[in-house]
Amino acid sequence: MIPFISTFVLSFFAYLFLTASQGEVLKLWSHYEIFAGIIIALIVAIFASQVLFQKRSYRLLNPYKWVLFLCYFFGPFLHALIKANIDVAYRVITGKINPGIVKISPQLKSDAAITMLANSITLTPGTLSVDIDEDNNDLYIHWINVTDLKPSIEDICGNFPEWVRRIAE
Repeated sequence: MIPFISTFVLSFFAYLFLTASQGEVLKLWSHYEIFAGIIIALIVAIFASQVLFQKRSYRLLNPYKWVLFLCYFFGPFLHALIKANIDVAYRVITGKINPGIVKISPQLKSDAAITMLANSITLTPGTLSVDIDEDNNDLYIHWINVTDLKPSIEDICGNFPEWVRRIAE
């Protein structure tokens, strides 16, 4: 029951955040929007609660992990995102592109951590997570500028794995 309630509350608040404008309730939402939010959050909770809490792990509900996630997002991830955008723009303008697929071993144990790292890498311009070797959790990354066939993890994604380990494991 905890996974269902947690998913319902999180999706309802996400809906309220995304639809806030003007209305009768707290001058932000109409009664119809609140009702629609409850219905949508119920549907999301029915289908997504079993996926989000597959192994009955509630560590991502810890508020400390959310604060760490926000620090990660507005700190190293945003810095790497800006830096990668500039690098990709430079490579497109100059034509200095040497693409290829490389393998990294981030040594992450949980599926949530591997997924979070793969998504962080994919969201950073110039890199794309292509495949995950599920036996030893290696990631195959398409990289816009391959300088070494066996790059270090820092070359591809900086300190993302350490942050992801603190947040999701």
